[in-house]
Amino acid sequence: MIDLGIEKLALIGVVALIVIGPEKLPRVARTVGTLLGKAQRYVNDVKAEVNRSMELDELRKMKTTVEDAARDVEHSIQAGASDLEKQLSGSSGETLSALAEPEPPVPEYKHPRKNWRLKQGATPQWYKARNGVRTRALSGAARVARFRPHKIN
Repeated sequence: MIDLGIEKLALIGVVALIVIGPEKLPRVARTVGTLLGKAQRYVNDVKAEVNRSMELDELRKMKTTVEDAARDVEHSIQAGASDLEKQLSGSSGETLSALAEPEPPVPEYKHPRKNWRLKQGATPQWYKARNGVRTRALSGAARVARFRPHKIN
């Protein structure tokens, strides 16, 4: 921002010490420092905004050039295709659509005839027995009897 040498800063400090006085100098220096910091942040924000706008302009220019190139390619492809179709229709009387292979027929939907309520478990009985998986419902009395502590004689 402002180009000041060490000698000039020292001269300014001495004059400020004489004019302001030693009691108010730290507070004034703090205020000047905060103002300089705010000014630097403002300058940095302005620079960043200018850079962003320049990048946006460059991106817009690039976008238009890419779109123009894509349009040119599309027009050249369409022109080539129409020329090829004219040549094919003129020479043998067939069009490109007639030369293309016919599409296979789409299979008709067939209902699977499944009943989601009738599920059959695929887990073997030996695995269920070993791991203690319940295969039958227990009544309340049977559950109490099962978990009742054993009597010691």
